[in-house]
Amino acid sequence: MKIACIGAGYVGGPTMAMIALKCPEIEVVVLDINESRIAAWNSPSLPIYEPGLQEVVEAARGRNLFFSAEVEKHIAEADIIFVSVNTPTKTCGVGAGKAADLTYWEGAARMIAAVSKTSKIIVEKSTVPVKTAEAIEKVLKRNCSDPSVEFDILSNPEFLAEGTAISDLSCPDRVLIGGKDTSRGAKAIEVLASVYAHWIPEERILKTNLWSAELSKLTANAMLAQRISSVNSISALCEATGADIQQVSKSIGTDSRIGPKFLNASVGFGGSCFQKDILNLVYICESVGLKDVANYWESVVTMNDYQKQRFVERIISAMFNTIKRKKIAIYGFAFKKDTGDTRETPAIDVCRGLMADGGDLCIYDPQVSEKQMRLDLAMPKFEWDHPGAKAGPVSDDESVTVVKDPMEAARGAHAVVVLTEWDAFKAVDYQAVYDSMVKPAFIFDGRNILDHEHLRAIGFIVYALGKPLDSFILNGPAN
Repeated sequence: MKIACIGAGYVGGPTMAMIALKCPEIEVVVLDINESRIAAWNSPSLPIYEPGLQEVVEAARGRNLFFSAEVEKHIAEADIIFVSVNTPTKTCGVGAGKAADLTYWEGAARMIAAVSKTSKIIVEKSTVPVKTAEAIEKVLKRNCSDPSVEFDILSNPEFLAEGTAISDLSCPDRVLIGGKDTSRGAKAIEVLASVYAHWIPEERILKTNLWSAELSKLTANAMLAQRISSVNSISALCEATGADIQQVSKSIGTDSRIGPKFLNASVGFGGSCFQKDILNLVYICESVGLKDVANYWESVVTMNDYQKQRFVERIISAMFNTIKRKKIAIYGFAFKKDTGDTRETPAIDVCRGLMADGGDLCIYDPQVSEKQMRLDLAMPKFEWDHPGAKAGPVSDDESVTVVKDPMEAARGAHAVVVLTEWDAFKAVDYQAVYDSMVKPAFIFDGRNILDHEHLRAIGFIVYALGKPLDSFILNGPAN
């Protein structure tokens, strides 16, 4: 058996590496037209950072795991083809700002059809709208010159969390495979299930129809994001009443019907999927006339935007209603710890908000490059997920500095703003940080990871999301 995957990104690369590791008798080839990306996968420095990924790739690469830009050759030879291309949010036309753009998926389907001389199983790995499989099947059938070639479409959505992707792949809660309710569809499901069965118990391999599998992925991300927005909304109420969001979260999280996960208040959710998938779900609901349902899910994104803006306004108001020409140290730019991914990171909107008020930002993140930060701060909304998207440098280069050390970021700063929950930020010498800063020295903890009482004892004025407000902030210009 030979498996090929179109797309060597955050999903395709790690997923195929794990399949190759667990199935040494199967040849696995990861394909991409971006030759520099393929070169990186074949080098000691992988193009993405994920704990444990390097070890998995090195164990299988060259044995039965290969990375190649010869897309058509390997597609023609493959028995199973995973498609893990971008499905970005449309930026223009019908559904702009909500609907998924399937240009790259359709292009992949046309190429598969053009080079296929044998029947193949096509696996949707990208997050796609409901009924995408139906449309892709039409493209495949109408563009294949050999009438004897059959294509069986399966939906096999990924449920990976960046930062824990390798453990998620090696021991998943479930693997979901959706196919047609036909004998051919059932056979195709069993073929793919047999691959995963090399290391995943049978009871964790769920089999559904195509539409249920496609909708399950969107719904899972929407409900996870909903929990974050829900607890973030309560964090605002906690600040207004003197309650403590961490105590509230612990109290409700001990209820077995609710559970403790995704109940940490923060500056907002980010990543490649949550916002994109919710907006896609909103568009689908609108398309079938379910306006009230669409409004319900869109409010999850609205609350996320509110939380980011509220955080920016709290920083500015606490610092005497102006941050013009004040140095602000930014701790963290990735959307979460243990990843270098900045897609839809809340740091983008927070930094833009601070820059708009005249702040001079000095940013430190252990995994994100200066080039990536500057591109993100200049990139128009939704453009990040479009291959070839271009952006110039930030409009005012002098307002953004990127450094390689948290102490350097804080030296001479008026405030430290924590935007990513990197464990390293807990170990920073905050006495030395305080001594190097302009007074009064502020810390705005957007992740609630620091020891706030210790910081106050040092002399910091501390703002933590959803916590009782520091008297300086409570009685100051913010109120």
